[in-house]
Amino acid sequence: MYELISIFENVRDFMERGGPVLLWIFLSTAVLWTLIIERMLYYSAGRRIDMYKVMTLWDARHERKSWYARKIRTAMISQISLNLNANLAHIRALTTLCLLLGILGTVIGMVEMFDTMAILGMDNMRAIASGVAKITIPVMAGMVVSLSGLFAISFLRRRAEKELVMLEDRLALDH
Repeated sequence: MYELISIFENVRDFMERGGPVLLWIFLSTAVLWTLIIERMLYYSAGRRIDMYKVMTLWDARHERKSWYARKIRTAMISQISLNLNANLAHIRALTTLCLLLGILGTVIGMVEMFDTMAILGMDNMRAIASGVAKITIPVMAGMVVSLSGLFAISFLRRRAEKELVMLEDRLALDH
């Protein structure tokens, strides 16, 4: 129990040292990773259900060469593409937002540090060190979240493209 309280105290201290922007970065990170996990779950389970439905409908068709058949195939592939790429734009936007929030935190920290230096002068090194923490912590947090988001979006986009190519190959036009 003591370890849990210690963890919460350390997180609280980190958030206080980084300034108010860290709360926004934390909230954005929570939404970002919720969307990433949702996509991972979809790719592992929901995608199979969608693909199975489309392949079953396509396999049940007797005629696959006409203009209508090609349009139905295109519509099926487009629907699966929408499902595979759902929320990827939101993930990309949140990744960028976290980086920008980190930069905003840096700017706010710089303003606070210059205010402190103007009031207390250059002699108070403790106040300057606190200001430096408010400058570096938000940009570091924003960059870490953005890098993890970039890796995730890259993986998710490649996975969606791979699944779509496999579906296109599976839905043959000849009969």
